[in-house]
Amino acid sequence: MKVIVLSDTHAPRRWRGCPPAVAEHLAGADLILHAGDVCTAGVLDELSEYAPVRAVLGNNDGADVAVWGAPEELRFELDGVPIAMVHDAGPAAGPAAGRAARMRHRFPEARLIVFGHSHIPLDESSDPDRPGALRIFNPGSPTDRRRQPHGTLGILHVERGRVLSAQIVPVT
Repeated sequence: MKVIVLSDTHAPRRWRGCPPAVAEHLAGADLILHAGDVCTAGVLDELSEYAPVRAVLGNNDGADVAVWGAPEELRFELDGVPIAMVHDAGPAAGPAAGRAARMRHRFPEARLIVFGHSHIPLDESSDPDRPGALRIFNPGSPTDRRRQPHGTLGILHVERGRVLSAQIVPVT
């Protein structure tokens, strides 16, 4: 199962339509995850033309994103992998050190936690070969790179209870 992970698209200021480099990766996706700061529900509708979408609310998302169906946090299973999604891996302005432990405490059942907010791509795994290992994954932003060298998105391949691969891919 191919999963495209996005966050912090910040429409319409930064996302005025799906960028071609992003669209290339969306083609053939089985699922799209958006970790918040969509800013307008129209982005989620646009993404839904490529594959089913699951999204969470970000701190810049309005009521239309909530009405679309994005909750503050989401827990679900994908091909046997327990997943949690949240926009801000907090605490507010919290340090990166200890993030995995905080996320493990907040989502004890999850083996993959997808988040956004910082615009800083991250793929951190405690021990990928150990059953019950935790992976935290932030795709960065495809449209608002801030201090990063590139805009990015994430690609996950999930099968039979395992995340087979995870990539952060530059799109700008």
